[in-house]
Amino acid sequence: MEKQNPLQGPFSELHHVAVVVRDIEEAVRYYTSIGIGPFVEYPPMREYTKIDVPDEEGFYNLRIMVARMGAVDLQLIQPGQGKSLYREYLEKRGEGVYHLGFAVDDIDKAEAEVKRSGLRVISKGRREDGSGFAYLDSAERAGVTLLIRQNPPQK
Repeated sequence: MEKQNPLQGPFSELHHVAVVVRDIEEAVRYYTSIGIGPFVEYPPMREYTKIDVPDEEGFYNLRIMVARMGAVDLQLIQPGQGKSLYREYLEKRGEGVYHLGFAVDDIDKAEAEVKRSGLRVISKGRREDGSGFAYLDSAERAGVTLLIRQNPPQK
């Protein structure tokens, strides 16, 4: 396949694929058994101090395990107590790919750009350093929720 000019904008760098699961331990065992892993626990959700989510309890109780696969992460996400976008997805559709996450350099600038293109932010969070995420209402038209995220600065 011939390499084309690189894309520009908030959807030019795929960072991760997120899969909602009912039992994260079972999912980790399966993926590891077929050669995907190792998995590490995602940092606590409490690092996000400014959030706009359906339910704080549901957000803070998510359990996320991550495996690096080349340049992209695989995130396994198990909803905990409380409401969340993930619990709603799991109850309506079952296990599966919930979102594609894209890395951006400036989350606020990227959020403004996606809004100008007609996408609506359905949930978001920021850390004290200004990094964070925004989920977009793309599922109906794209078949999957899109997410943009700015990683925290390297220490």
